[in-house]
Amino acid sequence: MSTKIRLLAVLVVLAMTAAACGGGDGGTATTVPPTGAPDTTVAPTAPPDTSGIDAALARADVPRATVTDVDSAEIAALVAGNREFAFDLFRLAAADGGNVLLSPYSVAAALTMTYAGARGDTAAEMRDALYLGLPDERVHAARNELDLRITAESGAAPGDDREPFTIRVANSLWGQQGYPFLGEFLELLAANYDAGMNLVDFVTAAEEARQTINAWVEEQTEGRIVDLIPEGVITDLTRLVLVNAIWFKANWAEQFDPDLTADGAFTTLAGAEVMVPMMVGGGRMHYAAGDGYQALRIPYAGDASMLVLLPDEGRFAEIADGLGPELLAEARRTQAEYQVELTMPKFEYRSEFALKPALQELGIVAAFTEPSRPGGADLTGMTAERELFVHEVVHQAFIAVDEEGTEAAAATAVIVGLEMAAPGYATVVIDRPFLFVIEHDGT
Repeated sequence: MSTKIRLLAVLVVLAMTAAACGGGDGGTATTVPPTGAPDTTVAPTAPPDTSGIDAALARADVPRATVTDVDSAEIAALVAGNREFAFDLFRLAAADGGNVLLSPYSVAAALTMTYAGARGDTAAEMRDALYLGLPDERVHAARNELDLRITAESGAAPGDDREPFTIRVANSLWGQQGYPFLGEFLELLAANYDAGMNLVDFVTAAEEARQTINAWVEEQTEGRIVDLIPEGVITDLTRLVLVNAIWFKANWAEQFDPDLTADGAFTTLAGAEVMVPMMVGGGRMHYAAGDGYQALRIPYAGDASMLVLLPDEGRFAEIADGLGPELLAEARRTQAEYQVELTMPKFEYRSEFALKPALQELGIVAAFTEPSRPGGADLTGMTAERELFVHEVVHQAFIAVDEEGTEAAAATAVIVGLEMAAPGYATVVIDRPFLFVIEHDGT
């Protein structure tokens, strides 16, 4: 078709990698909020020379499964569940207004690793919140196959010197040295997540361990995710940190000419007009005009694209509230190829979240509850003694969109540890004659 469509991009959804909602006031918005010792079946090795990470590595003697029997129907079920979880999480993260950027793929990966060690009601709540529709014996194999598929090298077309579309996913475990983690738990995560157990000392060197984990995340995300775990989150009670990191970079199929980029007006939700760098370009793209929005799929070089949803004036909140699988399916179904003239902002944004409140609202309650309390966490798939619970889940995401393409990164850490030792209890009723002394405590 030869029809020209001029589209100003405001709301961006990166399928499977990140969701971003533009509509703040132009600034960066941040929301941060007893049995015998089990056989761990691990072999300590020296840390990799190339990582620069100061931690011993104890890895289950099981290689990652790089060929699986997972079929397309199982992948579709896993992706559908991941999508439902993504929009549940997005709606909670966006509830306070402002800009939102998160990677539900990363959050789901870290929580599914944690799910591998959950049992009873703890596991049931996580299964429901994560929409894990597959049988337990298939969940982790499917997650492995999905990672293998999206990280497969696409390669550049002959004569195309652009950097090909790339996604890198990395998982790791950081455990207290000497703590009796179950061998079957380590084996499962090694086989399906390629996650080795890095041995650190949370008990006497919690801050050093935090810095070590953060350095690993920074390395895996090309320096885009820095200080994932804030100070004070890891303590001497921490016993395990499960981490997922994801990095994405792709060139546009049709790049923008930098010489055409110029400052242009952008109107925020509050109605204020701010000047931002606007890129100008276009090409043959899939476009649709829906009820209250325009949808445009901007292709990258390779098997990926950015789906842009532009709500009509005055309907942003309505479309954002309705953002979900049905809306995306409608946008895909109604799109047709157009010759598009496109103007969109050039932007860079990062966000960070403490996800415990949101995940509790989604129904993951037991995992965050002290094991000694009624309905407390059951993570006996990690260690035989029922003494661990999830202290916090932290997340960071980054995106940069410019004339060449898009770079995005995210990381999620699940911090698992012991509950604080309860003090002794005594009952005192002063209902008879008593003595007292007033003292100066210092002398």
